Amino acid sequence: MTAQNKKRELAVMVGATGALGTTVAHRLVDAGLHLLAIGRREDELKALAATSEHISYVIADIGDDSAIEIIKAKIDATVRMVVHAAGVPVAGGVLEASPLALSQAINIKAGGMLRLHRATDAHLVRGSRLVAVGGHYGFEPTAYAATAGVANAGLTNLMRQFSWALGERGITAHLVAPGPADTERLRNVANARAAQRGVSVEEVFNELKQESAIHAFTTPEQVAWGICLLLAPEADAMAGSSLMLDSGRRHGLP
Repeated sequence: MTAQNKKRELAVMVGATGALGTTVAHRLVDAGLHLLAIGRREDELKALAATSEHISYVIADIGDDSAIEIIKAKIDATVRMVVHAAGVPVAGGVLEASPLALSQAINIKAGGMLRLHRATDAHLVRGSRLVAVGGHYGFEPTAYAATAGVANAGLTNLMRQFSWALGERGITAHLVAPGPADTERLRNVANARAAQRGVSVEEVFNELKQESAIHAFTTPEQVAWGICLLLAPEADAMAGSSLMLDSGRRHGLP
């Protein structure tokens, strides 16, 4: 980092190079933070870092405990926000997904968040935020999104635990739960659902849009807005909460 970047507080983020993550990353930089992006693919990380002098990166596998010390070694400033936005592989519905795929998804989502906290904890201060990006399927179980449903449900519980564990230090934990976005990943989910039902992918895609109260998918820009909203001091009141950005898909209470 340059001397100028060291003056900025840090946002440490896993999952900053995808369609959603890139939008979040630049929004965090625009909010005045320096972004430390974490991932396994150096070419993608390097391309992201080339877009701003306020973005740097470290190569680490958040699914492995070795990532903790690797990330620790790269942090030299106050961490204002930690964002865990790693995706999990689409493994089909509950009748098809392998037990190994489920355990791997939980390791990436919940285990990855634990590792990210371990790596950043010494640099968290009052007002710092832990933010995990979960998803709609963690709250609304379906028969066709096993890994996303199970892993995101576990992640929701974990963030509540962090809220109680860190609250006395003035550090808050939050889950952001977007609805489906029109991405390659959603196409993969639609493929699994179409195969299960014996219909076309486009038919499933249109049905997914109709599941929203406003007949729309959630956009990366909307998710980035929600995450950056948590930087405000007033967001203390949302400690342990789940921010539903599902475009009106959820039917259950609360």
